[in-house]
Amino acid sequence: MCNSFPDDFSTATEAQIDSIDSIRKCLIGDKMKYERPVNFENCFGEGTGPLVGGNLSIIEMLDGSVSRLETDGKILFIEDVGEYRYKIDGMLWNLKRSKRLNKLKGLIIGEFRIKPDDPGEDFGRSLQEMVMEKVKEFHYPVCFDFPVGHVIENYALKCGVNHTLHISERGTILQQI
Repeated sequence: MCNSFPDDFSTATEAQIDSIDSIRKCLIGDKMKYERPVNFENCFGEGTGPLVGGNLSIIEMLDGSVSRLETDGKILFIEDVGEYRYKIDGMLWNLKRSKRLNKLKGLIIGEFRIKPDDPGEDFGRSLQEMVMEKVKEFHYPVCFDFPVGHVIENYALKCGVNHTLHISERGTILQQI
């Protein structure tokens, strides 16, 4: 998403400049490495595999087609914008019931700009609760709040390329190998 680009580059924050520069580094072939501070909602661990993913709504729309995203043995990242909590929960259930979460090497939850519940229609569950409900039986690392999606701090990711996802009490590292 190109919404990281400010109208006036002189007003860009350090995070914006860094995420914009990640696009340049990606295009010239630099190996990508991102480090994030510790988040105790994350599931610690390490996994290695090709990175795949994108917008959760699009991934779900393509399910059942020849363009279905294959996830076995891969690190999956998801993000979304403009969806209600109950819709996100349904999309996550679709990933679970289609066994697309079963054989992951890691899961990265990017930025989700969630629509507020309609008055009197409170869903009452956080994104973290919804995700953890679907992956609690698995033993791969899960990273929340990774800066990818429809946000200002939005890092370039190389899909289809092998990465290692390492999450510990020291923080998160996603590194191309």
